[in-house]
Amino acid sequence: MKETDTDVLVVGGGPAGLSAALFAQKNGLETVCFDTDETWMHKAHLFNYLGVGSVDGSAFMETARSQTDSFGVDRVGADVTDVSRTDEGFLAETEDGPYAGRYVVLATGANRDLAESLGCAFDGDLVDVDVTMETSVEDAYATGAMVRNEEWQAIISAGDGAAAALNVLSKEKGEHFHDFDVPADADAVFASMSEE
Repeated sequence: MKETDTDVLVVGGGPAGLSAALFAQKNGLETVCFDTDETWMHKAHLFNYLGVGSVDGSAFMETARSQTDSFGVDRVGADVTDVSRTDEGFLAETEDGPYAGRYVVLATGANRDLAESLGCAFDGDLVDVDVTMETSVEDAYATGAMVRNEEWQAIISAGDGAAAALNVLSKEKGEHFHDFDVPADADAVFASMSEE
């Protein structure tokens, strides 16, 4: 099986994972997102997500996936069975073969097994992260329910994913990175998408 190299490996296809993948790919980092569609969002209905009046969780996820895909994220429907550190970054093992990346963002909800096998430090039952969402393992980030005690909200998870990606981008750029768009940016993106 062939090892696939990329910039960012995102493990998890819920709000945190898709948000991290979108921000990273949108800003020039090749991103693979492992999304097996096992998110708890399929049981949710959003009334408390700022900017969203009322939407079924599955409909929200369909929109989120479509948006992420439109930026070119490589979404892979394979389970990640292990993540390990390599000299160049990380290796994610799947039934389809290994994927290598320089950064990894763990977005596996309350399942913290991959963080544990990677050797991330824990604070009680939670993966210990700093304000950038980086774990004790350099260039490995953890998000959402795996780092928060009972704060399992879609909007919080999406924010954690975005924060992780922006901090990866800051490392890459060597300075604090902002992802702030104006209407002209959106017009340019949509024009380039329609040309493809």
